[in-house]
Amino acid sequence: MRKFILLAALLAWPLLSHSADITGTWHVKVVLGDQGGTPTFVLKQDGEKLTGTYSGALGDAEIKGTVKGDEVKLEFDVEGIPIRYEGKLNADGTKMEGTCDYGGLASGTFTATKVAEPLADH
Repeated sequence: MRKFILLAALLAWPLLSHSADITGTWHVKVVLGDQGGTPTFVLKQDGEKLTGTYSGALGDAEIKGTVKGDEVKLEFDVEGIPIRYEGKLNADGTKMEGTCDYGGLASGTFTATKVAEPLADH
């Protein structure tokens, strides 16, 4: 019985440790005190590595980051200001929420929703 439990745990480990692929377009809502914004992230995931673009009120910027399990970290610079987002994904990898820091000038929270991709024509 003990061998069966160990085998089941070993077989399930890749499923439990595998994170959702968050490649795609994300609509983001940022709250910074009494201000906020609605930028868009376009992300590309390669293993734990993230790259992509930010488009919003601050212009456009290249994103780099990581995804490890349900934890996501994104960073980009706008006019020399380092901007950082740290959040957690929901179970199916279609929503994330967390905190953001705009170079110590402002900080707040964000929520993001992955845009559903249209079904391919057959």
